[in-house]
This record gives sequence, structure tokens and C-alpha cells, in this order.
Amino acid sequence: MHIAVIGTGYVGLVSGAGLADFGMKVTCVDIDEEKIKKLKKGQIPFYEPGLDELVKRNLKAGRLDFTTDFAKAVKNSLVIFICVGTPPLPDGSADLSQIRDVALKLAETIDDYKVIVTKSTVPVGTNRWIKELIDKNKKVDASVDVISNPEFLREGNAVEDFMHPDRVIIGGESAYAIAIIKDIYRPLYLAETPFIITNLETAELIKYASNAFLATKISFINEIANFCEKVGADVTVVAKGMGLDPRIGPKFLNPGPGFGGSCFPKDVKALINQGKQLSSPFKILEAVIEVNEKQKLRVISKLEAFLGDLKNKSIAILGLSFKPNTSDVRESPALTVIPVLLEKGAKVKAYDPVAMEEFKKAAKNLPIEYASSPEDAVKDTHAMVILTEWNEFRFLDLGKIKKLMKTPVLIDMRNIYEPEVVKKLGFSYSGIGRS
Repeated sequence: MHIAVIGTGYVGLVSGAGLADFGMKVTCVDIDEEKIKKLKKGQIPFYEPGLDELVKRNLKAGRLDFTTDFAKAVKNSLVIFICVGTPPLPDGSADLSQIRDVALKLAETIDDYKVIVTKSTVPVGTNRWIKELIDKNKKVDASVDVISNPEFLREGNAVEDFMHPDRVIIGGESAYAIAIIKDIYRPLYLAETPFIITNLETAELIKYASNAFLATKISFINEIANFCEKVGADVTVVAKGMGLDPRIGPKFLNPGPGFGGSCFPKDVKALINQGKQLSSPFKILEAVIEVNEKQKLRVISKLEAFLGDLKNKSIAILGLSFKPNTSDVRESPALTVIPVLLEKGAKVKAYDPVAMEEFKKAAKNLPIEYASSPEDAVKDTHAMVILTEWNEFRFLDLGKIKKLMKTPVLIDMRNIYEPEVVKKLGFSYSGIGRS
């Protein structure tokens, strides 16, 4: 079966390579010619474990190709996956301009029956709107069915999530189109992956509801962590005790500097916005966003508690990506924390194993010194802040680190070190939710 994937961003590239590995003939389309040239050589534009190997394997097998020729890719394919971005607008709503552009291009191009599959995260009702746009503007009388097939890819684990998902959601009204999509995912069906077949609106909302609930768990445990610091409790033990209850579960109960990335902040805000438009407000989610924004700045108060005035203090920031195993810095806590430190007159030295180039683009002209290693970052600094739990930060030579620093202050925003162990080494230590 021939498939076109529109968009070679995070979702499009992982999905395209994964579908090719299922045995499909996949052509990924993008308007960026330079990006396509690199992809044809197997050069991946972002860091994602396992993706490089997956792309190269399927390029070599001839199942995966990349092009800027939208019309040719669409005409040669029965199924077209839409995987373009839906970034947030200033009011929190999803920007559907790229979705609209793709739909109008499809209307101009389609000359035979096609199944249009939306993998991009879109507000409820968007898939019906896509079909209306295509039907209204199509040049020939060709039938089109639209399917909602939301992605559930975790950055840093996306290849595994695509190849071995915990569920596949297929929303649509055409039994024929649904059967085609089920055939595409046949390897997963044979592996007994749960399939949920539903209507368009339900499929769209499953994605939003899932991300909103996970974000809620994170903000909840962060508030519990802050309370733990006041009363002398240990949030790591509280979370363990909670997580053993099967109704709650242990996942997403790890306190930290707030959630970030391309999904949770965007999707929660989009759901809040749509709820307001429909006079069905999400009060809990509004609080989730408020708590998350405040949590990012907890590191500032912790630094001031040890150092007082931060003017002319040198601070080492370890971790610039929003989570480990990705180069993605979108909504990273570092993008909130570092500008505040600079405003307060502090000097910032930063290090990340893979995300520094992306952070430089996002931070633009901020006067940050970028280090070549954790040791280089902490040299002559007054405090070290761990914002991302990269594995290499879990095994630092703290004895050496202490000797390099002016004052041995460790702000551990991911609780990767044991307080008593670090304090015995002579550090002033503060984690999250540990008194």
C-alpha cells in the first residue's frame, strides 16, 4: 500500500519511518528542500533515540522516500497522513493554518478516492472541517473519507511507542476507510494491541483528555511536593505510597520544575480555550496551568534562600531540554528560569548533552555561557541547578564538582540525589518536596 505523510516534523518522521517498517511504501512530504535533501541521506534533524537507525533501514529497503513534490506523492497514494504542526496562538487556541493549507492543497490535487488521516493533535470538530474544506474546494468529483488517528508518542521513547503502542485510536464514519486503516496497522492488531474504533469527535477528544489528565497528575504532585517542604514530609515516599494504589498508579507522580514540551502545555491550553468557547469551562485545567507556571520559578526562591541577592552570582544550569533523551526545548523550564536569573543580575553557565544548539535558537540573544561538560559548567559558580534528569547527571563526581565551585550549593529539581549523601559531601542541598 502506498502512503503519503505530509510533514516531516517529530510526528511525521517517526510515523512515516514506522509505517515503512510495517511494510508500507511511504513518501514523506515537506516544503523545506534542504531538510528533504538531508533526510534522503538519512540525516535526522532532531535527536530521538532509535529514529536514525529506523529511517536508514527503510531508506535502504526502498520503502521510505522523501520529497517536496506534494501532488505526486498524493496522487500515488491511497492514504494520506496529515502530520503538520498545530502550535498555540496567543489566546491558547490551536493554530490550524497548516492544517488548512494541507486541506486546500489536497482539494486541488486529489483525482481519485483517498483516505485522509489526521495524526496532528487538533481541536474537536477539526476533522469534519477538513472534510468540508476538501469537498467544497476539490477540482474533481472524487470521494474522500477522513479518519482521526491521534498519536501518543513520548519524546525520547517515540520509536518504541509507535512500534509497540498501548492503544490505537481510529475515529471515522466510513467502514471502508476504517478497514483500510486497520489493515495498515495489521502488525499491531496481530500483536493484540487494543484498538478503539469510534467517531471523529471522540477520537479527537481522547488525545486531549489523555494529555490533560497526565498534566494534572504532574501539577498535583508538584503542589504536594511544595506542601511536603512545609511540613517535613518526603514527597518521593508520598508518591510511592500513592502509586501503589492501582486506581492511581505510579506514573507521572515525579515532582519537578513543571511540565514542558510540545504537547502538554499546548494541548491543555487548547482544551481550556475550546471549553470557554462552548461555555463548558475546565476550571481544574486552568489551575493546572497556573500551578505549572509557578512551579518553574521555584528554583529562583530556592537559590535566593541559599545565596540571598543573586546579582553577580554565577549559576550553573544542567539540562536545557524539557526532558531527557530529546533535543526539544519547547516550553522547557530553562526557558523560564534563565531569563529571570539574568534579570536578577546573575550570570548563567549552561550545559546539556544534546539540546544546546536548539536552546541557542530559542534563547536568541540571551547572554548565556555554554559549557562543554558538567564540570566546565560548574567551574567558579555559586550554585548548580539540575533541571533535566539526563543519566549523565545522575553519576557526577560530586567531590570533584565541589572543588570546582565557589560555593557548593546544589538545587536538585529532579530529586536524582539523596539529600543526606550530598550533604555529607559538604553541599548545601535542596530538592523538590524534601524538607
